[in-house]
Amino acid sequence: MLNIGTMDRRITIEREMETVKPSGSVVKTWAPVATVWAEVLQQTASEFFTGYGEAETGTVIFRVRYRPGITTKDRVTYDGTDYGLKEIKQLGRRDALELRGEALKS
Repeated sequence: MLNIGTMDRRITIEREMETVKPSGSVVKTWAPVATVWAEVLQQTASEFFTGYGEAETGTVIFRVRYRPGITTKDRVTYDGTDYGLKEIKQLGRRDALELRGEALKS
């Protein structure tokens, strides 16, 4: 069951857009899709081994009310950090979504 009272953080869901300038060049920018209330379920810094040695990633799970059209091509901005969406999980019958994000390097 979804507990709306625990959704006490504001996040912005953004989508990459391409704009063509009058000169003909294409510029990619992130445009807000929605600013919603969310519950931050998990905030960890996990280490994992890559082919080049150890790396550290910040992983956060955001729980939001169900919203159609969100994909792993989108990103979440929360508390000044951008998170690329790695997994989207639907809870219940369109009750909520869990967005698993990984902090993007600037």
